[in-house]
Amino acid sequence: MADYAHPDVLVTTDWVLEHQDDPNVRLIEVNEDVLLYDTGHVPGAVKIDWLTDLWDDTIREFVQPDEFAQLLERLGVSDDTTVVLYGDKNNWWASYAFWFFKYNGHGNLKLMNGGRAKWVAENRPLTTDATEVQPGSYTPGQRNPELRAFREDVLGHLESVKAGTGALVDVRSPGEFRGDVTHMPDYPQEGVLRGGHIPGAQSIPWAQAANPDGTFKSADELKALYEPKGVTGDKEIIAYCRIAERSSHSWFVLKYLLGYENVKNYDGSWTEWGNAVGVPIEKGDAK
Repeated sequence: MADYAHPDVLVTTDWVLEHQDDPNVRLIEVNEDVLLYDTGHVPGAVKIDWLTDLWDDTIREFVQPDEFAQLLERLGVSDDTTVVLYGDKNNWWASYAFWFFKYNGHGNLKLMNGGRAKWVAENRPLTTDATEVQPGSYTPGQRNPELRAFREDVLGHLESVKAGTGALVDVRSPGEFRGDVTHMPDYPQEGVLRGGHIPGAQSIPWAQAANPDGTFKSADELKALYEPKGVTGDKEIIAYCRIAERSSHSWFVLKYLLGYENVKNYDGSWTEWGNAVGVPIEKGDAK
């Protein structure tokens, strides 16, 4: 992992095993399948349910910084705690949580490379016992607007994409990108009125950044994935998918593993864009 721009944001399964009892480290599991944690988790890990813990249940918006601080205190996280995130699906939702933690100003944060699948494949210990924690003391942070793109930001970004000074990365499957509903067996439009992609976006599916064991590919392999499609560190980049969990994975790759400075995650993603009035779309392959 030493060839990454910021190798300190990743830890190995060995590192996690060695630090299970470290009082300054808090393991947090975040899964797409919110029931998976209860079937067995890394000893000492607590759980974030992305459906209920990160979202306000009355509007489609995140919990506010003070509510986020209350969540972390309940999970035993204090201002100086090192948080290590991991989860299923090659760390999809763990990456989403990583992005959200950073958006809220949390500093000492890491991902377990390979996620839950690698831990299980290596026959590491699992437990169904509830993790008992002492409540933490957490100060709400300042949100970082440089990490999040809204719909109006994306609309304004389209001119930069046309001019070659900006890039849009669509990390969904090729079928989703084309708007071809006959080739989206895993993640169909799910309530979105229009299929397709944002004009000027490049199709770079998130899974191409991962090895078969769920770990991230090397820096050279990642550069070879993005640079031929014009996604380079000198540009302002916005990544999106359907609801931002897959694009968080790609955002993490671009910002922390390749070290690109100006990378935002459009969390409204295609769920918002495909249902919005007055925004352009394209169908078919990238032009």
